[in-house]
Amino acid sequence: MSRALSRVQRKRIIAGRLEPGDVAALRRFICLTQEQFAEALSISVHTLRNWEQDRVKPDGPGLALLRIAARHPRIVRQNIDSAA
Repeated sequence: MSRALSRVQRKRIIAGRLEPGDVAALRRFICLTQEQFAEALSISVHTLRNWEQDRVKPDGPGLALLRIAARHPRIVRQNIDSAA
């Protein structure tokens, strides 16, 4: 799987206009497992999987967290590293 996150995808996530595959692409770009990414966002792995598989579209606080993660991926990564 590719770790690339295109500029278009990142801008779209930051703007809150998610398309299928964006959540998984963001997680891979930050180099985190589903468990790590869910922990970093303080959500359940089940919720993250629903977002990644496009069964549920994130809204409200979840969307805000994804927008922050897209804007500041290094901070999300550092948060996991410091918790270890």
